Amino acid sequence: MRIEAKLEELGLVLPEPAKVPPGVQLPFPWVLVRGNRLFVSGHGPQLPDGSLAGPFGKVGADLTLEQGYEAAKLTALSILGSIKREIGDLDRVVAWLRVFGMVNAAPGFNRTPPVINGFSDLILELYGPDAGAHARSAVGLAELPFDIPVEIEAEVEIALL
Repeated sequence: MRIEAKLEELGLVLPEPAKVPPGVQLPFPWVLVRGNRLFVSGHGPQLPDGSLAGPFGKVGADLTLEQGYEAAKLTALSILGSIKREIGDLDRVVAWLRVFGMVNAAPGFNRTPPVINGFSDLILELYGPDAGAHARSAVGLAELPFDIPVEIEAEVEIALL
């Protein structure tokens, strides 16, 4: 439970399962396991109770870069929570392979990489430079679901039991 101990040391909490808005159906799993790979669907920032975390809106207009960074960090916790629920132990993750970060960007906002650094910095802090290093994209989009500021998907490699 090395990763969970680090989270506790940092005062960070994994959120409960995502609570989607009423009437919304999501016909896909949050984490799809295929062999030693986990394909993680797009996640947004969550509060500890599983609800979507604000502030909402576009980075560069409604949110500062720093608020976007914090939203990306909360999104990392959201993804880690889903992974833990799927495989039971975050220490089974042996490599973060690919991360695709999407930012709800105001027109003209082009500082998407520093926003998604909120995700990458936490993963690197938890898993170190070997397992935590990942290929990454950080793109700006005109809209994201439910007006969340950040959505991130990932692919990780796990140790088979």
